[in-house]
Amino acid sequence: MANTDEVLAMVGSRLRAIRKRRETTLADVAAETGISVSTLSRLEAGRRRPTLELLLPLAQAYGVQIDELIGAPPTGDPRVNLRPVRHKGMTFIPLTRQPGGVQAHKVIIPPQRRAPEQKAHEGYEWMYVLSGRLRLVLGDEEMVLTEGEAAEFDTRVPHWFDSADSTPVEVLILFGHQGERVHVRARSVPR
Repeated sequence: MANTDEVLAMVGSRLRAIRKRRETTLADVAAETGISVSTLSRLEAGRRRPTLELLLPLAQAYGVQIDELIGAPPTGDPRVNLRPVRHKGMTFIPLTRQPGGVQAHKVIIPPQRRAPEQKAHEGYEWMYVLSGRLRLVLGDEEMVLTEGEAAEFDTRVPHWFDSADSTPVEVLILFGHQGERVHVRARSVPR
């Protein structure tokens, strides 16, 4: 079992991975938690010892258990804690627990009709519309996906999405930071 210093040394990299996965800045986290940007930067770099007073607001802001921040061993409960996180008016429900690798989220997008603000970043994304109509802008292309339709794309292509009309849309999103792609294998059933 790791000693306390080893466990605390890993907290910074976990905090950075969670923040990057959520595509948020230190300034955004500072505004939400009241923790200064310099303190957050030192925490992520391992130059500041994490305390309960710092970890509690960070866990709440990121929608994770403190156990995830400190890398506590699993307790044997197989349930995934579905703590929704609100970001830019959308609700993200994480379906995977560990940072890194492919991340799965159910996203609920209200009918807000925002102006497109495309972003590009490393990774690969797969989206499946569970209900509603999704407006997806990829580079110069714009499309509407309906229930049961899917799209996959390299996230280095500028992209943006929203509800396509006056109803909410629910989407299943798989995202791989390192460009992991979704592989669907189907096997025929003998007759």
